[in-house]
Amino acid sequence: MTAVAELLSTDVLAGAEELADVLADAVEGGASVGFLSPLPRPHAVSWWRAQAAAVANGVLAVWVARAEGRIVGTVQVRFTSTLNGTHRAEVAKLLVLRRARGAGLGRRLLAAAERGAAGRGATLLTLDTRTGSPAEALYRSAGWTEVGVIPDYATDPRGALHPTTVFFKRLGTPEERRAG
Repeated sequence: MTAVAELLSTDVLAGAEELADVLADAVEGGASVGFLSPLPRPHAVSWWRAQAAAVANGVLAVWVARAEGRIVGTVQVRFTSTLNGTHRAEVAKLLVLRRARGAGLGRRLLAAAERGAAGRGATLLTLDTRTGSPAEALYRSAGWTEVGVIPDYATDPRGALHPTTVFFKRLGTPEERRAG
């Protein structure tokens, strides 16, 4: 059974090597997640270590899926610090190792991120994903609403421009969640 758990900042630091493996696998597989290929391993590890500070400061939450004790997937929620936006957060970096896909881990990670964000008071989540990607279908099937498509928004890991689809999901007010 694959366990999904939220990480503390110390867990992010301790798991930076494994998290870097997941990130590198996603980039190598063509995912448009902010990095170009080839992704140098030291850069990926350093990037994850830097995320630990954001987790410690409460502006980022990270969940992982583990199989046989190893990290095989991850997702992040970025919380806004603007005074007029404390009700919203952004889902980012939903990544599952290519060899572990097809077992529902992406869906489980997404659900954990949604619950975690709601537990911190978020009532609205946003995200963007490469148009036409498998992730796009996942978000639709998980009840996310498409806002629209932005052409030539980001490059893939090899440098080609691709459109991005923007989504949102309402989580309800704290009162609605208590009543529901």
